[in-house]
Amino acid sequence: MYALVDCNNFYASCERVFNPNLEGKPVAILSNNDGCVISMSDEAKAIQLPFGAPIFKWEGFCKANGIEVLSSNYPLYGDMSSRVMSILKQFTPDVEVYSIDEAFLQFKGFDNYNLNEYGLQIRQRILKWTGIPTCVGIAPTKALSKVANKIARKFPKETQGSYVINSEQSRIKALKWIRLEDVWGIGHGLQKRLKAKGCKTAYDFIQLDDEWVRKTLSITEWKLKKDLEGISKIKLDEPTRKRAIATTRSFDYTYDDINYIKERVSTFATSCAEKLRMQGSSCHMIIVSISSNRHKKDQKQHRASKIVSFPYPTDSSLLISKAAVNAVELIHKVGVKYKRAGVVVTGLVPTDNYQLDMFCKEDPKHKPLMFAIDKINKKYKGDKIKLGNQDLERTWKMRQERLSPRYTTNINDIIVVK
Repeated sequence: MYALVDCNNFYASCERVFNPNLEGKPVAILSNNDGCVISMSDEAKAIQLPFGAPIFKWEGFCKANGIEVLSSNYPLYGDMSSRVMSILKQFTPDVEVYSIDEAFLQFKGFDNYNLNEYGLQIRQRILKWTGIPTCVGIAPTKALSKVANKIARKFPKETQGSYVINSEQSRIKALKWIRLEDVWGIGHGLQKRLKAKGCKTAYDFIQLDDEWVRKTLSITEWKLKKDLEGISKIKLDEPTRKRAIATTRSFDYTYDDINYIKERVSTFATSCAEKLRMQGSSCHMIIVSISSNRHKKDQKQHRASKIVSFPYPTDSSLLISKAAVNAVELIHKVGVKYKRAGVVVTGLVPTDNYQLDMFCKEDPKHKPLMFAIDKINKKYKGDKIKLGNQDLERTWKMRQERLSPRYTTNINDIIVVK
């Protein structure tokens, strides 16, 4: 059996844990640079504040309806997510972290367990230990556990936040209830094709011929169909090394100062290098890109990228940052105001197993230096040690005018009980 544990309105719930005054009130969370609404509480949804609403257009609406609007507090959300996932691993060793607020669990050898009570136990422990409300859906397959989770979320009073699909009757009933557009893995394009075949619900989808699904659609849709039929074809994903790692960000404003852009790109490159070391990889090359604001047609436009290859694989922040900054100097144009930059490291190989070069090799001092920096930054939960050309105040320069304190990741923001 599989379970999907989903945190309810995760960003808003994290804010409410440390600010109980937000309980019962409509809350909206903004994207990077306080751009648009990316998450909201059920109360805000009931007022019909749309997802993706640009806040500069909806500011008056939010004030008129008493909606509390907050900037994204990613350090807080990431820490709370880590706490939730660590709790889930107490219930089964087989956990796939699907996103910041979702995880799949697999229950092997739980034949004699009352899984509905087990789901309630999971939910209650997470709520008690973190304050985050969740819903739990349990079923014989991953796709069906998604359906079960939607039922638990839709009918909280009847299910108490946990629902199990454990019989043919409950499976058929659930598939007839859930709309095609709400089925996990069926995107907008696929919806059109399936609706042309008369599919309105998940149950209609599983009535299609297997051969037609495999030949006309793909093996992925066939696996989804079998999963919905109760035949497990979509397994838990095992952690794998990424083939490329990217860090791209929009700036808080547009900038024509090359020194500012170089500092941002250095920070992005350092972030990529840290991620490389976390997964035990080194890169053969990096791709650096910068672009102006394409929405401002009255301004001079420019978009460019530069590929830089290394003579040997590296995971050193020093080398990757230096190469990225040099690339910016080559592609930057004077007089252009830039809005976005990014760094991609690719050509990844295992750090402990790659082809050596007889004539070129990395400075042997870099490995122990990077190890020491990572150890200190991990211990003190933040980028305490940075390169000299990075901003020493903060990692990302974003417009965050409505930011809540980082209660769990910054000692200066910790709650004081009086």
